[in-house]
Amino acid sequence: MSAPRPRLSLGRLLGFGLPLALFAALAFMLARGLQHGHSEALPSPLIGRALPTFVLPQLAAGEAPRFAPAQMKGQVWLLNVWASWCTSCKEEHPVLMGLSREAQVPLIGFNYQDQAEAGRAWLARQGDPYRLTVTDPDGRAGLDLGVVGVPETFVIDKQGRVRHKLSGPITPEVWRNTLQPLIQELQGA
Repeated sequence: MSAPRPRLSLGRLLGFGLPLALFAALAFMLARGLQHGHSEALPSPLIGRALPTFVLPQLAAGEAPRFAPAQMKGQVWLLNVWASWCTSCKEEHPVLMGLSREAQVPLIGFNYQDQAEAGRAWLARQGDPYRLTVTDPDGRAGLDLGVVGVPETFVIDKQGRVRHKLSGPITPEVWRNTLQPLIQELQGA
């Protein structure tokens, strides 16, 4: 006589099946999110509002000047949040170097939660695409901007309002399809 087979009870099914189903659902959502890329507009309460005021020191060695967004009033510009420890920032850097050469829009760097020496060394190695770079080592100004990660890029209009927030690296496609048309529209306004 063979031993009786264990019966699959509802409790046992829920004990194994529910976690397995949750894992499968999470894996599906992760895979779907990765298919759509990682550069996208993030909802931000700042869209249409004035960029929060900050006055931060410039990153360049030996420079005492400070920068405030009000200095860019009357211009459409990009604020690019980056850090030397950011892998995706290195991915977007060639695009930023190209934008700098084309000089279509002023590009201001925002070195976020980084050591100034590390930021300066990174720019010396990779090239410096920025008109200037400010440093926010403790991340306080970044909190006011709603920075959730790096890189992030803000499109600022002539009146100093945030018109777009991009999370993730600027790719040639994002530049061509999203940022460049918006910037051209804002520059014409």
